[in-house]
Amino acid sequence: MSKNNISIKRKDSKGRILRDRESQTPDGRYRYSYYENGKKKSFYSWKLEKNDRLPAGKRECVALREQEKELQLQNLQGVNPEKMTVLELVERYLAIKDLSVKKTTKAGHQTVLNVLKKEKLAQMEISKVKVSDAKLFLIKLQQEDGKSYSTIHTIRGVLRPAFQMALEDDLILRNPFEFQVSLVLVNDSVTREAITLDQMRKFLNFVKEDKHFSRYYEAFYILFHTGMRISEFCGLTIKNLDMKERKINIDHQLMRWSDMKYGIESTKTNAGTRQIPMTSEVYECFKIILEQRKKYKVEPVIDGYRGFLFLDKNKMPLVALHWEKYFQHAVDKYNSIYKTQLPKITPHGRVIIGTS
Repeated sequence: MSKNNISIKRKDSKGRILRDRESQTPDGRYRYSYYENGKKKSFYSWKLEKNDRLPAGKRECVALREQEKELQLQNLQGVNPEKMTVLELVERYLAIKDLSVKKTTKAGHQTVLNVLKKEKLAQMEISKVKVSDAKLFLIKLQQEDGKSYSTIHTIRGVLRPAFQMALEDDLILRNPFEFQVSLVLVNDSVTREAITLDQMRKFLNFVKEDKHFSRYYEAFYILFHTGMRISEFCGLTIKNLDMKERKINIDHQLMRWSDMKYGIESTKTNAGTRQIPMTSEVYECFKIILEQRKKYKVEPVIDGYRGFLFLDKNKMPLVALHWEKYFQHAVDKYNSIYKTQLPKITPHGRVIIGTS
């Protein structure tokens, strides 16, 4: 083989072989050059590999070959890092984030995406989004679109970490959503009012004596006196009730998604998996519920769980929406009779009970 056919491998100052399109400048920086739409482009780094030691006096930077990987990944996804839009960034962020979250969180992320797709901001290049653009976007959502403070806070809760990811990837110089929302928007959130012990007793007594709502008395009592989340209560099965030891075993919750499909999820937090001791009154309530529960030839099975305490007319487990309506209707009737009004009672979270 002639010398003219021998390819000469370029090396860096440390003797390492450089790949195609890689080079080292006289000042020691590494450079990667490529063509995009016929134009030559380059990016640089003081480090070739991730674990290289940074030259003295130089600022921390992303290694050249890490940047190459990112460029390759983005090319595979058809995303130009310099032209990436806000929507593309958010979709990229959620593609990573949603690998490790629950279905309820994924559903919330999808809602944010649906809102974003209708906005002009979504089509802006991320490198061109200024802090003022971010603020005006949130203000528009509240003042023009009528979105609630909590909804906007949720949307910003996706945009801020998405832009933070872009910042860490060296795609932008600053995060335009890194500001205090309360300084820009009016907090119109309605703080849930606590129901006092006296109000709780009067309400439960009303429910117990009412011809229609008395059927829900035991469930209402249990929710008030155990601190269970409504999704945990809905997910209870006969096996979760240890009537001998008088304990409630909480290790899952029942969900129903917007597509009307049912599913079982783990408790909201690790601490949510627990045992709740039954008081004598709670025990009696569960005893009545079990005695009155109909026996079905075919029990609904949700992700392997069966024996749910309450079923609807379609022989499917009752979900949070059912109990929310029961509470709402009972409170409405109570308030239509008595002068002293009750606050809104919602079983979405835990019932808040005041001390007075």
